[in-house]
Amino acid sequence: MKGHSERVPGKNIKPLNGKPLFFYIADTLKEAGLLSLLAINTDSGEIGRLASERYGDWVRIIERPHELCGDHVPMNLIIKHDITLLGIEHDFFQTHSTNPLLSVGTVRAALDQYEAGKRSTLSDSVFSVNALKTRLYDQNLKPLNHNPAVLLRTQDLDVIYEENSNFYIFSGESFFSNNHRIGKNPSPYVMSRNSTESIDIDDPTDWDFAEMIIKCGVING
Repeated sequence: MKGHSERVPGKNIKPLNGKPLFFYIADTLKEAGLLSLLAINTDSGEIGRLASERYGDWVRIIERPHELCGDHVPMNLIIKHDITLLGIEHDFFQTHSTNPLLSVGTVRAALDQYEAGKRSTLSDSVFSVNALKTRLYDQNLKPLNHNPAVLLRTQDLDVIYEENSNFYIFSGESFFSNNHRIGKNPSPYVMSRNSTESIDIDDPTDWDFAEMIIKCGVING
């Protein structure tokens, strides 16, 4: 988590309905009761202080080295740095402070899916997606998933998955083998495109929408 944010200044610690943004996802992960440690990579002393005060020994603050600071550093370099410190032998649930509406139930279900995949050796990672059944086109207006001459009903189209960046679950070994948090045999955790859980706060409009949902208590999976 960076201290700096371009579109929503101080986003990660800005109060969302009275609570710092990053507390939402961190509280959810703690309540899930399945993760042995919360690791926060940050360039902000204030984020580190707030996290340590709230989560005590359950959190480890990783101070982001100077060479990994900035808005254009590839996330893979940051993940690689953290796994090297935390240990390649571990499994990792990576998420973002900007997903405040992710539920405890979804976190537990996704971790169960990951563990089942490991036991069966059918998958080596899980990542969250939105399921789309709609007519899609590329930038040149070429149909991607349908034939306009046939015009199937949208419910009869093949599903397309949209990576929604809510979370990724993977092992340290898988990451170093692929240099990516999505492994060679991934399993999608499917969420509805209309789920409020998958809201990602990127700009002031997203912020206002998430705050409205929290105030109204209309979170849905």
